[in-house]
Amino acid sequence: MENHKYRVGITLGDYNGIGAEVIIKVLADERIYRFCSVVVYGQKNVISFYTKHLKIQNFNIQEVKDTDTLNPKLPNIINVWTEQAAVQPGQMTPDSGARALQCLNAGIKDLVEKKIDVLVTGPLNKSSVSQILPDFKGQTELVSVAAGNENSMMLLVGDALRVGLVTNHLSLKDVAGKIDINLILAKLDVLNQTLKQDFLISKPRIAVLGLNPHAGDNSLLGKEEKDIIAPAVNRAKEKGILAVGPFSADGFFGSQQFKKVDAVLAMYHDQGLIPFKTLSFGTGVNYTAGLNVVRTSPDHGTGYDIAGKDIADADSLRAAIFTGIDILRNRQAYVEMTANPVEKVYVDKEH
Repeated sequence: MENHKYRVGITLGDYNGIGAEVIIKVLADERIYRFCSVVVYGQKNVISFYTKHLKIQNFNIQEVKDTDTLNPKLPNIINVWTEQAAVQPGQMTPDSGARALQCLNAGIKDLVEKKIDVLVTGPLNKSSVSQILPDFKGQTELVSVAAGNENSMMLLVGDALRVGLVTNHLSLKDVAGKIDINLILAKLDVLNQTLKQDFLISKPRIAVLGLNPHAGDNSLLGKEEKDIIAPAVNRAKEKGILAVGPFSADGFFGSQQFKKVDAVLAMYHDQGLIPFKTLSFGTGVNYTAGLNVVRTSPDHGTGYDIAGKDIADADSLRAAIFTGIDILRNRQAYVEMTANPVEKVYVDKEH
């Protein structure tokens, strides 16, 4: 691969959380610059605060105005704001929420305008951001709207498991009223396609979970499986998607059936993320599937309780960067493989 072919942008996230710490830890390893050029959307004073606070030596980050002037051998930073930040590790503040949103918007803008190839979003606090943007539901939703595809999917990616969600950041009491046959079918379409083009799985096998305990127990505990989920699975099969289910979530994971499929489609957030984080916490990646751009994120939150203590694990951020790069490579390979399919040759058996 050509050196520095890919430009990776990383948003700072909430500067009172662990975002800056894990960014510094990852970018301090110069080996990463063999694969990509990196720019942080944030504020150099915040990075300087944490390098001093954590006593990190010889970490140099270069200020740049835009992505046209990146230093390919050093971490770069675009100062999204100019005022001195009042960094308070472990504290949720209105200012840290506002700045996190500014960084996110700056990164999304450059991603959509193709000024960077991958956007890795740092963790932020939804509560503090919602004080600025009341309708804010999450970074996945904001990126999806900006990229022009609200039918994207939150897909958690780990070595042991891939889990896609039908609904994302939605109150549990609203889930049953949200799901329908068309929504599940649309998510299966997205998941099937992303497994093919982003992970190069030619014939993906997808397990679909039920909504209710014991997958409804023959409609005794709910009819969503019979009336909505099973019909959606059947329609997906008619379209050539290798989908099976609905499965009772507890039995499915407890019996290790997830090892027999390429991905799992969960109906709601915790149904998918609890088993995923049990198996992959610290190395998992949150990927927004179904977009024409690539956005990933580490699988952890702001970590206020450990912020500034030099104990935050940077493995998930590192995995998010390299997952994004791998997806770009796979997309290129997929285009090449499908651009000129071998023409079928018909033999006249009479001659």
